[in-house]
Amino acid sequence: MDDVFKALADPGRRRLLDSLNARNGQSLRDLCAELDMARQSVSKHLAVLEAAGLVTTAREGRRKLHYLNVAPIDAISERWISRYHRGRVRALTDLKSALEEPNMAEFVYTTYIKTTPEDLWRALTDPAFTRRYWGVELRSDWEVGSQLVWEQRGVTIADPEQVVLESDPPRRLSYTFHTFTPEFGATVGFSDELTAAMAAEPRSKVTFEIEPLGPKVRLMVVHDGFPEGSQVLPRISGGWPAILANLKTLLETGEPLPAETLSVR
Repeated sequence: MDDVFKALADPGRRRLLDSLNARNGQSLRDLCAELDMARQSVSKHLAVLEAAGLVTTAREGRRKLHYLNVAPIDAISERWISRYHRGRVRALTDLKSALEEPNMAEFVYTTYIKTTPEDLWRALTDPAFTRRYWGVELRSDWEVGSQLVWEQRGVTIADPEQVVLESDPPRRLSYTFHTFTPEFGATVGFSDELTAAMAAEPRSKVTFEIEPLGPKVRLMVVHDGFPEGSQVLPRISGGWPAILANLKTLLETGEPLPAETLSVR
Protein backbone atom coordinates (compact mmCIF):
# COMPACT_ATOMS: atom_id res chain seq x y z
CA MET A 1 0.00 0.00 0.00
CA ASP A 2 2.97 2.32 0.60
CA ASP A 3 3.87 1.88 -3.08
CA VAL A 4 0.42 3.12 -4.09
CA PHE A 5 0.65 6.30 -2.01
CA LYS A 6 4.17 6.92 -3.30
CA ALA A 7 3.02 6.47 -6.90
CA LEU A 8 0.08 8.85 -6.45
CA ALA A 9 2.24 11.53 -4.82
CA ASP A 10 3.87 12.56 -8.11
CA PRO A 11 1.87 14.95 -10.36
CA GLY A 12 3.42 13.45 -13.49
CA ARG A 13 2.19 10.01 -12.58
CA ARG A 14 -1.25 11.38 -11.80
CA ARG A 15 -1.28 12.93 -15.29
CA LEU A 16 -0.54 9.49 -16.72
CA LEU A 17 -3.44 8.00 -14.78
CA ASP A 18 -5.69 10.83 -16.00
CA SER A 19 -4.65 10.09 -19.57
CA LEU A 20 -5.38 6.39 -19.22
CA ASN A 21 -8.68 7.18 -17.54
CA ALA A 22 -9.65 9.27 -20.56
CA ARG A 23 -8.39 6.69 -23.09
CA ASN A 24 -7.43 3.28 -21.80
CA GLY A 25 -5.07 0.89 -23.57
CA GLN A 26 -2.38 3.32 -24.77
CA SER A 27 1.13 2.45 -25.90
CA LEU A 28 4.25 4.20 -24.60
CA ARG A 29 4.37 6.27 -27.79
CA ASP A 30 0.71 7.26 -27.38
CA LEU A 31 1.29 8.44 -23.82
CA CYS A 32 4.40 10.42 -24.72
CA ALA A 33 2.52 12.24 -27.48
CA GLU A 34 -0.57 12.77 -25.33
CA LEU A 35 1.32 14.28 -22.40
CA ASP A 36 4.21 15.89 -24.30
CA MET A 37 6.67 14.15 -21.98
CA ALA A 38 10.05 12.59 -22.74
CA ARG A 39 9.97 8.87 -23.43
CA GLN A 40 12.41 8.16 -20.60
CA SER A 41 10.28 10.09 -18.09
CA VAL A 42 7.10 8.30 -19.13
CA SER A 43 8.84 4.93 -18.94
CA LYS A 44 10.07 5.61 -15.42
CA HIS A 45 6.65 6.81 -14.26
CA LEU A 46 4.94 3.77 -15.81
CA ALA A 47 7.38 1.44 -14.06
CA VAL A 48 6.45 2.98 -10.69
CA LEU A 49 2.72 2.81 -11.45
CA GLU A 50 2.98 -0.79 -12.63
CA ALA A 51 4.96 -1.80 -9.53
CA ALA A 52 2.20 -0.25 -7.40
CA GLY A 53 -0.45 -2.15 -9.36
CA LEU A 54 -2.13 1.02 -10.62
CA VAL A 55 -1.25 0.23 -14.23
CA THR A 56 -1.34 -3.14 -15.90
CA THR A 57 -0.15 -4.10 -19.38
CA ALA A 58 -1.09 -6.45 -22.18
CA ARG A 59 0.44 -7.28 -25.55
CA GLU A 60 -1.36 -6.58 -28.80
CA GLY A 61 0.90 -7.92 -31.50
CA ARG A 62 4.20 -6.09 -31.11
CA ARG A 63 2.67 -3.27 -29.07
CA LYS A 64 2.59 -3.12 -25.28
CA LEU A 65 -0.61 -1.42 -24.14
CA HIS A 66 -1.14 0.16 -20.73
CA TYR A 67 -4.38 0.03 -18.75
CA LEU A 68 -5.67 1.54 -15.55
CA ASN A 69 -6.15 -0.90 -12.70
CA VAL A 70 -8.44 0.30 -9.89
CA ALA A 71 -7.85 -2.67 -7.55
CA PRO A 72 -5.29 -0.83 -5.34
CA ILE A 73 -7.64 2.15 -5.05
CA ASP A 74 -10.44 -0.19 -4.02
CA ALA A 75 -8.19 -1.72 -1.35
CA ILE A 76 -7.27 1.69 0.08
CA SER A 77 -10.87 2.80 0.05
CA GLU A 78 -12.11 -0.28 1.91
CA ARG A 79 -9.32 -0.07 4.51
CA TRP A 80 -9.38 3.66 5.26
CA ILE A 81 -12.53 5.40 4.04
CA SER A 82 -14.80 3.55 6.45
CA ARG A 83 -12.61 4.57 9.42
CA TYR A 84 -12.16 8.28 8.88
CA HIS A 85 -14.32 11.23 8.00
CA ARG A 86 -14.73 11.33 4.22
CA GLY A 87 -14.01 15.04 4.12
CA ARG A 88 -10.43 14.36 5.15
CA VAL A 89 -9.85 12.01 2.28
CA ARG A 90 -11.87 13.76 -0.41
CA ALA A 91 -8.91 13.69 -2.80
CA LEU A 92 -8.71 9.93 -2.52
CA THR A 93 -12.41 9.35 -2.99
CA ASP A 94 -12.48 11.74 -5.94
CA LEU A 95 -9.63 9.78 -7.51
CA LYS A 96 -11.40 6.50 -6.86
CA SER A 97 -14.56 7.83 -8.48
CA ALA A 98 -12.62 9.14 -11.46
CA LEU A 99 -10.86 5.84 -12.02
CA GLU A 100 -14.12 3.93 -11.82
CA GLU A 101 -16.07 6.15 -14.20
CA PRO A 102 -17.04 4.07 -17.22
CA ASN A 103 -15.65 6.42 -19.88
CA MET A 104 -13.61 3.67 -21.49
CA ALA A 105 -14.55 1.39 -24.34
CA GLU A 106 -13.44 -1.55 -22.24
CA PHE A 107 -13.05 -2.62 -18.63
CA VAL A 108 -9.65 -3.87 -17.43
CA TYR A 109 -8.91 -5.12 -13.92
CA THR A 110 -5.89 -6.91 -12.46
CA THR A 111 -5.69 -8.64 -9.10
CA TYR A 112 -3.20 -10.95 -7.39
CA ILE A 113 -4.48 -14.07 -5.65
CA LYS A 114 -2.64 -16.49 -3.39
CA THR A 115 -3.60 -19.67 -5.23
CA THR A 116 -2.50 -21.86 -8.13
CA PRO A 117 -3.39 -21.40 -11.83
CA GLU A 118 -5.22 -24.73 -11.74
CA ASP A 119 -7.38 -23.76 -8.77
CA LEU A 120 -8.13 -20.37 -10.30
CA TRP A 121 -9.14 -22.02 -13.59
CA ARG A 122 -11.49 -24.29 -11.67
CA ALA A 123 -12.94 -21.29 -9.87
CA LEU A 124 -13.71 -19.67 -13.24
CA THR A 125 -15.25 -22.76 -14.85
CA ASP A 126 -16.84 -24.92 -12.12
CA PRO A 127 -20.53 -23.94 -11.77
CA ALA A 128 -20.59 -24.91 -8.08
CA PHE A 129 -17.61 -22.59 -7.51
CA THR A 130 -18.90 -19.65 -9.55
CA ARG A 131 -22.18 -19.81 -7.65
CA ARG A 132 -20.35 -19.27 -4.33
CA TYR A 133 -18.61 -16.00 -5.20
CA TRP A 134 -20.77 -14.74 -8.09
CA GLY A 135 -24.27 -16.09 -7.55
CA VAL A 136 -24.13 -17.37 -11.14
CA GLU A 137 -23.67 -20.90 -12.49
CA LEU A 138 -21.70 -21.12 -15.75
CA ARG A 139 -22.20 -24.42 -17.57
CA SER A 140 -20.10 -25.50 -20.55
CA ASP A 141 -17.60 -28.15 -21.60
CA TRP A 142 -15.26 -25.17 -22.13
CA GLU A 143 -14.20 -26.20 -25.60
CA VAL A 144 -13.79 -23.41 -28.17
CA GLY A 145 -17.10 -22.84 -29.92
CA SER A 146 -19.16 -24.58 -27.23
CA GLN A 147 -22.25 -22.91 -25.85
CA LEU A 148 -22.12 -21.30 -22.42
CA VAL A 149 -25.27 -21.58 -20.32
CA TRP A 150 -25.79 -18.87 -17.69
CA GLU A 151 -28.01 -19.64 -14.67
CA GLN A 152 -28.86 -16.92 -12.17
CA ARG A 153 -31.71 -16.54 -9.68
CA GLY A 154 -33.74 -19.26 -11.31
CA VAL A 155 -33.30 -17.82 -14.82
CA THR A 156 -31.48 -19.92 -17.43
CA ILE A 157 -29.93 -18.03 -20.34
CA ALA A 158 -28.79 -20.05 -23.35
CA ASP A 159 -28.09 -18.48 -26.74
CA PRO A 160 -26.27 -19.70 -29.89
CA GLU A 161 -24.02 -16.61 -29.73
CA GLN A 162 -23.21 -17.11 -26.04
CA VAL A 163 -20.11 -19.24 -26.58
CA VAL A 164 -16.53 -20.01 -25.54
CA LEU A 165 -14.06 -18.06 -27.71
CA GLU A 166 -10.71 -19.18 -26.24
CA SER A 167 -9.86 -21.98 -23.83
CA ASP A 168 -6.24 -22.62 -22.88
CA PRO A 169 -6.25 -24.08 -19.36
CA PRO A 170 -4.96 -22.87 -17.02
CA ARG A 171 -3.73 -19.74 -18.79
CA ARG A 172 -6.43 -18.01 -20.82
CA LEU A 173 -10.21 -18.13 -21.07
CA SER A 174 -12.54 -15.96 -23.15
CA TYR A 175 -16.25 -16.08 -23.85
CA THR A 176 -19.02 -13.87 -25.15
CA PHE A 177 -21.11 -12.27 -22.45
CA HIS A 178 -24.61 -13.39 -21.63
CA THR A 179 -27.78 -12.36 -23.42
CA PHE A 180 -29.95 -9.72 -21.76
CA THR A 181 -33.33 -11.40 -21.86
CA PRO A 182 -36.57 -9.90 -20.48
CA GLU A 183 -36.55 -12.63 -17.81
CA PHE A 184 -33.06 -11.63 -16.69
CA GLY A 185 -33.99 -7.95 -16.63
CA ALA A 186 -37.05 -8.60 -14.48
CA THR A 187 -35.05 -10.76 -12.07
CA VAL A 188 -32.37 -8.12 -11.39
CA GLY A 189 -34.78 -5.18 -11.37
CA PHE A 190 -34.01 -3.56 -14.73
CA SER A 191 -36.76 -1.62 -16.48
CA ASP A 192 -38.05 -3.00 -19.76
CA GLU A 193 -36.50 -0.03 -21.56
CA LEU A 194 -33.06 -0.58 -20.04
CA THR A 195 -33.12 -4.32 -20.73
CA ALA A 196 -34.10 -3.66 -24.35
CA ALA A 197 -31.32 -1.08 -24.76
CA MET A 198 -28.72 -3.50 -23.37
CA ALA A 199 -29.99 -6.34 -25.53
CA ALA A 200 -29.72 -4.14 -28.63
CA GLU A 201 -25.98 -3.56 -28.13
CA PRO A 202 -23.35 -5.68 -29.91
CA ARG A 203 -22.43 -8.64 -27.73
CA SER A 204 -19.38 -7.96 -25.56
CA LYS A 205 -16.76 -10.48 -24.50
CA VAL A 206 -14.78 -11.14 -21.34
CA THR A 207 -11.23 -12.53 -21.22
CA PHE A 208 -9.32 -13.92 -18.25
CA GLU A 209 -5.52 -14.09 -18.39
CA ILE A 210 -3.82 -16.18 -15.69
CA GLU A 211 -0.11 -15.84 -14.94
CA PRO A 212 1.71 -17.64 -12.09
CA LEU A 213 3.96 -15.42 -9.98
CA GLY A 214 5.57 -17.53 -7.27
CA PRO A 215 3.02 -18.24 -4.53
CA LYS A 216 0.48 -15.95 -6.20
CA VAL A 217 -1.36 -15.78 -9.50
CA ARG A 218 -1.91 -12.62 -11.52
CA LEU A 219 -5.44 -12.49 -12.90
CA MET A 220 -6.19 -9.89 -15.55
CA VAL A 221 -9.80 -9.46 -16.65
CA VAL A 222 -10.55 -7.60 -19.87
CA HIS A 223 -14.19 -7.00 -20.78
CA ASP A 224 -14.51 -5.24 -24.13
CA GLY A 225 -16.55 -4.82 -27.28
CA PHE A 226 -18.74 -1.96 -26.05
CA PRO A 227 -20.18 0.71 -28.35
CA GLU A 228 -20.07 4.41 -27.50
CA GLY A 229 -22.73 5.23 -24.94
CA SER A 230 -23.02 1.60 -23.83
CA GLN A 231 -25.59 0.83 -21.15
CA VAL A 232 -23.79 -2.41 -20.29
CA LEU A 233 -20.33 -0.96 -19.60
CA PRO A 234 -21.18 1.13 -16.50
CA ARG A 235 -22.91 -1.86 -14.96
CA ILE A 236 -20.14 -4.39 -15.52
CA SER A 237 -17.59 -1.75 -14.38
CA GLY A 238 -19.36 -1.62 -11.04
CA GLY A 239 -19.96 -5.35 -10.81
CA TRP A 240 -16.62 -6.93 -11.68
CA PRO A 241 -14.55 -5.43 -8.79
CA ALA A 242 -16.97 -6.85 -6.22
CA ILE A 243 -17.07 -10.26 -7.90
CA LEU A 244 -13.28 -10.48 -8.18
CA ALA A 245 -12.83 -9.39 -4.55
CA ASN A 246 -15.20 -12.19 -3.54
CA LEU A 247 -13.31 -14.66 -5.76
CA LYS A 248 -9.98 -13.67 -4.19
CA THR A 249 -11.36 -13.99 -0.65
CA LEU A 250 -12.87 -17.40 -1.36
CA LEU A 251 -9.68 -18.82 -2.87
CA GLU A 252 -7.46 -17.43 -0.11
CA THR A 253 -9.64 -18.14 2.93
CA GLY A 254 -12.07 -20.85 1.86
CA GLU A 255 -15.05 -18.61 2.49
CA PRO A 256 -16.58 -15.81 0.38
CA LEU A 257 -17.20 -12.30 1.64
CA PRO A 258 -20.27 -11.71 3.87
CA ALA A 259 -23.38 -12.81 2.03
CA GLU A 260 -24.72 -10.32 -0.49
CA THR A 261 -25.89 -10.52 -4.06
CA LEU A 262 -22.93 -10.14 -6.37
CA SER A 263 -23.56 -9.92 -10.09
CA VAL A 264 -22.34 -8.12 -13.17
CA ARG A 265 -25.39 -5.94 -13.66
